[in-house]
Amino acid sequence: MEQLVLLATRKKKGHNRLSKSSKIIKTIIHAIQQKKGEDIISLDLRKILEAVADFFIICEAGNQPQIRAISDFVEEQVKKKCGEIPYRHEGMKHLQWVLIDYINVVVHIMLPEMRKFYKLEEMWSDAASEKYSE
Repeated sequence: MEQLVLLATRKKKGHNRLSKSSKIIKTIIHAIQQKKGEDIISLDLRKILEAVADFFIICEAGNQPQIRAISDFVEEQVKKKCGEIPYRHEGMKHLQWVLIDYINVVVHIMLPEMRKFYKLEEMWSDAASEKYSE
């Protein structure tokens, strides 16, 4: 739940809006795929005024070590290829739902039961979505 509070308390940058083909989004998706993240989806939130980011990228991991591996690799690859570090990340202590906040794109790495419970895709159902194969 702390992940939702984090998103509500920070401000989105108004400049440097992203597109679906932005390097950071491609890098994040590829990093998740490399660590075998499952059910990867991006939500394009740019047309939703209340949205806290331009994009959400959501995926599942089968267990807590995989959540850590995916989150660490995403941060490593984004820093290496895009020169960006997260504004903040949450959930590393319990490893059930890790959120990596790059301001205009937010990555959610979740255990399947957490994803089913919080239903982010339903909460943001007005957003255009795109699925990615593993």
